[in-house]
Amino acid sequence: MPESNLRVLVIANQKGGVGKTTTAINLGTALAAIGEKVLIIDLDPQGNASTGLGIGRKSRKYSTYDVMVGLHSLSEVAQETAVPSLFVAPSTLDLLGVELEISSHRDRAYKLRNAIRTMVENPKLEGEHFSYILIDCPPSLNLLTINALASADSVLVPLQCEFFALEGLSQLLSTVDQVKNSLNPDLTIHGVVLTMFDPRNNLATQVVADVRQFMGDKVYDTVIPRNVRISEAPSHGKPVLLYDLKCSGSQAYLKLASELVQRERRLRAA
Repeated sequence: MPESNLRVLVIANQKGGVGKTTTAINLGTALAAIGEKVLIIDLDPQGNASTGLGIGRKSRKYSTYDVMVGLHSLSEVAQETAVPSLFVAPSTLDLLGVELEISSHRDRAYKLRNAIRTMVENPKLEGEHFSYILIDCPPSLNLLTINALASADSVLVPLQCEFFALEGLSQLLSTVDQVKNSLNPDLTIHGVVLTMFDPRNNLATQVVADVRQFMGDKVYDTVIPRNVRISEAPSHGKPVLLYDLKCSGSQAYLKLASELVQRERRLRAA
C-alpha cells in the first residue's frame, strides 16, 4: 500500500449473527463522529451494511461487484451517507456470482487490494484521503473474504458472548494465519470486540473471562451490550448513533472508536 495514514481494517468472523455488520456500521459512524474520515466497503452480497446506512437498493447505481470485476473504481462506487465524513461502497446481490467470474484471474485474491491502492494513489472523492477503511465481509470463508484479508492491515473480530465463541475464534485465527503465510505477510489481529453482552447472563460473563484469558490484551476493554436500540436502528436505515445517541449501544460504540484510535496511535509510535 502506498505511504499514507490510511488504515484498512477488515471486520470478519466466519460465524454469522455475531454483530459483524452492526459493528461495521456503528464503529464507522463513531469514528466519523470523533473526526476521522471513513469508508465502509460492503463486501457481503446481502448488502445489510449499505441498507443500515440508508442506501436503498435503488440508490446503488454502482456496487462493490463493479469494483471486483473492474468495471468501476472504488471512488466511482463510494457514496456519501447521512453521516458527515462517512462514505460507503454499497453491495448488491451481483456479488454472489463474482467468485465464478474472477476465479480464473491470476490476481483474483488481490482485486480489492488493487482497487484500494488505485484510490489512494488517485483520490477523486471530495475530501477523500480516508483515515480508515472498514470492510464488512460475508459470514463465510470465500474469495470475497480472502480479498478483504489480503487488502487489510488488521482484522477486527466481533465475538458474540455465547457458548461456542472461542471455537469460532480459533477457526478465524487459523484462517488469518493462512492468509498471512500465503497472501498478506503484514496482516495482524487488531483486536477482538465482545458483542451482545448481557450482564444478567452468567454464561456471557464466563465467556468474557475466557476470551480475555485466551487473547489477553488483544481484547478491547469496551464491551458492546445487548441493546434493543441497536437492533431497531437498521430498520430505519440509520446507525444507532443517529437513531438514539444516548442509548447504551451508541455510547459503547463511541468508546470502542476512541479505544481503537488510541490503540492505533500506540501501534504507530512503537
